Amino acid sequence: MHPIEHLSEQTLSRKDVFCGELLRVHVDTVRLPDGTTAQREVADHVDGVAILALDGEGNVLTVTQYRYPLGRVLLEVPAGKLDQGEQPAVGALRELKEETGAVPDILLPLGRLIPAPGCFGETLHLFLARELHFEQQHLDPDEFLNVERIPFEEMVHRCVNGEIEDAKTVAAVFRAKVLLGL
Repeated sequence: MHPIEHLSEQTLSRKDVFCGELLRVHVDTVRLPDGTTAQREVADHVDGVAILALDGEGNVLTVTQYRYPLGRVLLEVPAGKLDQGEQPAVGALRELKEETGAVPDILLPLGRLIPAPGCFGETLHLFLARELHFEQQHLDPDEFLNVERIPFEEMVHRCVNGEIEDAKTVAAVFRAKVLLGL
C-alpha cells in the first residue's frame, strides 16, 4: 500500500451543524487507517487572499481592525474572501483596492497557506503587490479599519519577536523577504 493511501481517512457519514454565508460546520464519521472509526469536526470557510503591498519607499501597507473572535485589534496585511468562482489574483486586486485604495502595477504570487488544517477548511492565496498607485478606498459597509505604512524591516522584526501574530501576515512577510532577498 502507498504510504499516503495508508494515512487516508474515509468519510462514512456527514452531519451538517451550521450553514452560514461564509462558514459551514459539519461533523463527519470517518474510517481511520487501522479500520476503526472517529469523528471529525470541520469548519469549511470560503477561500481567501492576503496581499503584502510594498510601496516605493519600502513600506508595507497594513490594516488594523477589530477581530471579534479574539476580542482585540490586530495588525494585518490587507486580506479578504474570494467571491464565488473568482480567481485569486482578481480577488487580491479587488481586496487591496477596497481596503487601502492601492492598485499595483506588479502582482506576484507568494503561494498558498492552509491556516488551520486540523479543523478548518480554507486556503489563503498570498500575493506581493509592488509599484503602487492609489485610487479611492471602498470598504464594505460592515468593515472598519485603519491603514498604516510600516517599514518592511520593522514588519520582519515584529513578526520575529511575536508582536504580529496573524498567520497570514507573518507568512506573507517571510515569503516576501525570501523572494526579494531582503
